[in-house]
Amino acid sequence: MNIPDTYQTITTIEEPVIFKDKNSKFFGYAFPVLTEDDIKLHLATLKKKHYAARHWCYAYQIGTQTFTYRANDDGEPSNSAGMPIYGQIQSFNVTNILIVVVRYFGGVKLGVGGLIKAYRTTAKMSLDAAKITKKTININFLISFDYKHMNTVMRIIKEKALQITHQKLEMDCQITISVRKNESNFIFEIFNRLHDIKIEKF
Repeated sequence: MNIPDTYQTITTIEEPVIFKDKNSKFFGYAFPVLTEDDIKLHLATLKKKHYAARHWCYAYQIGTQTFTYRANDDGEPSNSAGMPIYGQIQSFNVTNILIVVVRYFGGVKLGVGGLIKAYRTTAKMSLDAAKITKKTININFLISFDYKHMNTVMRIIKEKALQITHQKLEMDCQITISVRKNESNFIFEIFNRLHDIKIEKF
């Protein structure tokens, strides 16, 4: 039985969404991210852009097989902002994503229930506006061989419709291929059985 080897994410940044409640304004942003440095950069940019805001609450999840996530209330009552945002990331089943909700306080307190609803709604609106795409989890292999084996290697790559991500074609050749996870063992064995051709995870 094949283990799922796909995941959902976003690849583009859309215009922010706006949710209003009792004079408070909530701006929702969705960003594709791969590292915590990406997250820090987006947060720093938003804090400059919305320097007059009261709160910059967020949640993120990164990874495709093991996940790293965090939810931050940024001064709002505990679990009234970050976790409702993260709940929408889970609900939409997306990863490698950062959702930030920027709040401008309108002078009227919303209460914990009102805050939970506002942050959850804004996060949902952000994800509704985002273009969610499905991607495959891939394994990269490095194939090393002498130039005389070029035709054999390229024939297999063409027959199996494998994606070449990098190649160095000299007397000592190296080709990096990206293979869908569920097909990776099969592809590895094809090359591994060939004499004078080395394949290893990259």
